[in-house]
Order: sequence, then C-alpha cells, then structure tokens
Amino acid sequence: MQHLVDPHGGGPLRPLLLEGEARAEALARARTAPRLRVSSREKGDLIMLGIGGFTPLDGFMTHADWQRVCDGMRLSSGLFWPIPITLSTGTEQAATFHTGDEIALLDPDSDEILASMKVSEKYAINKKHECMMVFRTADAEHPGVKMVMEQGDVNLAGSVKVLSTGGFEKYGPLFMTPQQTRELFASLGWSRIAAFQTRNPMHRSHEYLAKVAIEVCDGVLVHSLLGALKPGDIPADVRTRAIATLIERYFVGRTVVQAGYPLDMRYAGPREALLHALFRQNYGCSHLIVGRDHAGVGSYYGPFDAHRIFDEIAADALQTKPLKIDWTFWCYGCGGMASARTCPHGDADRLLVSGTKLRKWLSEGAEVPAEFSRPEVLEILREYYRGLDASERVEVKLSGHSAR
Repeated sequence: MQHLVDPHGGGPLRPLLLEGEARAEALARARTAPRLRVSSREKGDLIMLGIGGFTPLDGFMTHADWQRVCDGMRLSSGLFWPIPITLSTGTEQAATFHTGDEIALLDPDSDEILASMKVSEKYAINKKHECMMVFRTADAEHPGVKMVMEQGDVNLAGSVKVLSTGGFEKYGPLFMTPQQTRELFASLGWSRIAAFQTRNPMHRSHEYLAKVAIEVCDGVLVHSLLGALKPGDIPADVRTRAIATLIERYFVGRTVVQAGYPLDMRYAGPREALLHALFRQNYGCSHLIVGRDHAGVGSYYGPFDAHRIFDEIAADALQTKPLKIDWTFWCYGCGGMASARTCPHGDADRLLVSGTKLRKWLSEGAEVPAEFSRPEVLEILREYYRGLDASERVEVKLSGHSAR
C-alpha cells in the first residue's frame, strides 16, 4: 500500500484498541480501578484513538500539547495538530486521581468500560482562550464553545488502552477503520482518493462536489459522521441510508465508497477542516473536498475561511491536500449544476436553498424542487419527518443552518 499517503506523522498506523488476551487482562484490571465517566465528545475521541484515526497520538494531551495546539496548531513535539484532544473532569473528582494512577473510562450512557488510562498529569486550562483560538469566538450560543465551557475544570493527560468500539459496530460494514479503508482502496487500485465530509444527507450540490472530485481522482470516500450532532440534524441511520440510495442510483460503480467515523461534531469551522484532513490522511485519502462553510455553524465563519486556512499552514503539515470548490447550486440559466466560479448568472437564476428552508419544507410536507434533491433522497427524508411528533418537527425546523 505504498501508493497511498502515509499516516500522519510518517510512521505506521497506531491503533490503541486491544484485542484477545491483552484486552481481557487490561479489562480485568480496569474493573477494579477508579472510574471516570467520559462525555460524548470524549467517547468519540477515544474510539478514534482506538481505531488509529488519531495516529500518532497515544492518549489525551498534556498541558504543553494543549497550549501549543491552541496557540500554534502544533504538539509539543512540533507535529502539526489543529484541535486539542483532551479529557476533563470536575475539581472534586480530579482530587481523587493521582499521577501514575490507572483509571477506567466509562461510556457516557452506560457502565461499559471503554478504555483505561494511566494519568500522567492534571492541569487547569483557560477555557475562553481555547474557544477563542479554536472556534474564533467565546459566544455561549456556539455549540462548540458550549461544549468546552461545560466540561470539567481539570484536564487529565495520559496514554490510553482502548477496550471497546463503543457500540459503533451497530453500523456494520459502514463503520470502517483506517486500516480497512486503506486495504479497500488498495484492492480497488486507487491512489488518489478524495474524502467528502458530511453530517447531512447528500443533495444535488453535494452530489456535484463528489462528481467533480471523481473527475480528478480515482474515487471518493463519502465519510459520514456517526457521533453526536446538534438538535435538528438528521440522524446517522437516516442520512447514511439516503446517501447509499444516491450512490446506487446516480454514481458509476466502483467510484464511491461510503463509510462512517465515530466523532462528534465540534463545529470549529476552519480548524475542524484541518482536523478532517488530518484524520482522512490516516484513512488513506490524498484529498479532502472543502466546500462552502466547511464544518461551520450559523454565521460564525466566512463561507470560505476553511479554504484560506489551508494556505496558512506549512506545506509539509499534511500530506492530504484540500480540493477547494466554490459554492454549488442548480442554475436555471445554465440548465444544470454549477458553481460561483463557473456560472455567469445572478441569484435570480440560481436555486439557493438553505438548510433551514429545507427543514421547514420537509417538516411541513411541502414540495422541494427536484433540482435541489433527488426524489429517492427526498422520499427517505419525508419518511423520517413523518415519524416525528409535533415538538420534534418544530425543533428540526428551527435548528440553525450550516453546510455539510
């Protein structure tokens, strides 16, 4: 598999998930260890550490790593890393843990032991500073800021032994590890692979982005987020079914692979775009499709801030490069899909549908233009909306818009 991009850091993949006898022994020790229940975001990070998606990290970051990542997007070793990967707890519980202790990390919703961690450091952080550096705002209405500000006041650093895939195996073959995607790409003879990041169903504009990428790459990995979303977003099972239908009906065979990954969204806009490229490098992707408002939320980021940030990092920071594509839409003047770079017509000829407007149409059972979304996709979404009660429809309809 030498024709694929290297894992981040230049070494081999570094999955931290134990198996067989090693797992059984670690799990037995963890059952008698002090316990810490992790958050949903921390669970996703743990599973990514387990499957090698966060190669070459060996656990949760130290204060030195946290500081350098916030301020300069580098680990203390100098390796590029754009967003802190940290574990926190409250002051009272932190006082019960000591450097050198091995603690058990529990699922947020059950007593399953997800991992064990050897505590190497306890430290406090300036949460507002992290928010300003990572999210470019400390506004409590920003979902990523809210996540950071509500976490515990003490961070715990340490290497981890991951003992579970956290229930993500319920997605079956959709839940693929970096090793598995690399093996699949090699079997297909692919070396140039573009990752398409999504937390939403794919509509005509997303389909267009993927097909543009297929024109210049061997194939596309449609990589769908399986972790927690903000209220109003489409659940993973509905979204991935709609994507599978779109791929089956409207793409040439053996040009698209759909898979999922276990992270929660951070809604960090430009910095999250860099993280998306980093872990797609571990999955074997040479490119990341970066469209309008990548990983954004509301109006916190400019529509192409995620394009520009790739020009601000060192050329050798990532092997996975951005495939930058402008705002895409159906143009009645052009008679087809187009982008702001290729379409000479004005807004009057362009079908511009926001996520908020689409949710409103679907929740009310209104017609959606065929030029915006394929009928097979819309039928799956309508079926989902018909199953919601009135209060859930209001929540979905009023949820804020953000791309992909």
